[in-house]
Amino acid sequence: MELAAPVCEQVLLPAAPLYGEPLESMLDPVGALRLSILMPVRNAEATIVRAVSDVLNVGYPCPMELIVVDDGSTDCTVDRLAEIHDDRLTVFRHQGSRGKGTALLTAASLAAGTHLMVFDADPDYSAEDIPRILRPVLAGRCQVVYGTRLSGYHAVYPSRRYARGNRLLTLAANVLFDACLSDLHTGLRLVPRATFDELALREPGSGLGTEMTALLLKQGVRPFEVAVSYHGDSPTSRHEITWRDVLDCIRILLRVRFGRRTPAPAEHLRGRRFDDPRDWAETVKAIDTAGLAGPPELNQVTQITRLPTFALLPPLPSETINR
Repeated sequence: MELAAPVCEQVLLPAAPLYGEPLESMLDPVGALRLSILMPVRNAEATIVRAVSDVLNVGYPCPMELIVVDDGSTDCTVDRLAEIHDDRLTVFRHQGSRGKGTALLTAASLAAGTHLMVFDADPDYSAEDIPRILRPVLAGRCQVVYGTRLSGYHAVYPSRRYARGNRLLTLAANVLFDACLSDLHTGLRLVPRATFDELALREPGSGLGTEMTALLLKQGVRPFEVAVSYHGDSPTSRHEITWRDVLDCIRILLRVRFGRRTPAPAEHLRGRRFDDPRDWAETVKAIDTAGLAGPPELNQVTQITRLPTFALLPPLPSETINR
């Protein structure tokens, strides 16, 4: 069987600006690229303000928005989010925990950008790497970009076992899909909105990232890889990878590689745009009726607003974010 041609080549970008061009020279004057950063959170009271403010304080070469979905936190994460005031920030809350994957799908449904960036609310990653991940897209080299963690390149892993486990699972994905990916479980992924919607993802938990990568590789897409910094041994880091997670990852890889493609329940409802919170609530009820999500009770933290167009706003000072 002949494999589809890769969409883009795999190249690891150095820390220097792409092709020697400063980031300012890649500003998109016509606004063709609009970035939606998706951040699922749960029980992140100690780090959420810093994570959100770090993302909002970065200078971007294109219009952006940040969508945070709280997956039923039982601590004061919601209260910390309510303290942040920024027009670029949208916050939505699941009344109960539905899983990281479901939180990402909720965030994607609320997004209005042309490209979606999955960014973990984790102190291990640096928001300053996001503009570097955008450079290959702005330069017209590719559409799908992954931020890759490389040992010896601004990266610190929590343990040898953690690093080896990620390499072994990445190797399994490469063998199954004849790919040459460097980091299967990176927390930084940039994907066009249209491509994301076509994948029709279904994994409710942390396996959604694996499913997304596996489906992209099966379609012949080879992510353009950009080396990013990673600080896995920070005091607030949470690494709870178990053998169950490993087996779940292998299950997803095998299902995507050898399974037949079947539509997910209520798949036609995904990818819709919601200009009114009531539209979203009605859609959630429809999805729940189809058996895709959990209980229909959702609680808004802040009013969901959608501006007619994206506004390219300057980064706000940290004292404004944390007021």
